Amino acid sequence: MDPIADFLTRIRNGCRVKKNYVSAPVSKVKIAIAKILKEKKLINDFKISGEGIKKRIVIYLRYNNRNESFIEDLKRISKPGRRVYVGYRELKPIRNSFAFRIVSTSRGIMTDDEARKRKLGGEIICEVY
Repeated sequence: MDPIADFLTRIRNGCRVKKNYVSAPVSKVKIAIAKILKEKKLINDFKISGEGIKKRIVIYLRYNNRNESFIEDLKRISKPGRRVYVGYRELKPIRNSFAFRIVSTSRGIMTDDEARKRKLGGEIICEVY
């Protein structure tokens, strides 16, 4: 019922079983999340494949020398049944800035650091550890 939670779960499960890539149906929000994960160097790359209704986003997962994923965990915060909105003053760093939140603002989807700098609040999509 929640396509973003499904997308995050596919990435989380793919990391746990050491897959090279995972795929999911494409959407603008998923592309924005993948761009942030790529900017933060938590995934190698992503691409869009297929045509029309069969379009998919393929996420290439990244591992270190010991074959451990760079993504420790992905946690969905705002859900369809309970939306979580915060102002920019409430976007405090988490885990001593080793983790970050992905926030949907009026200016697009961005990390909590970027939202704080631009003084924008919004809906917290997820937390990435």
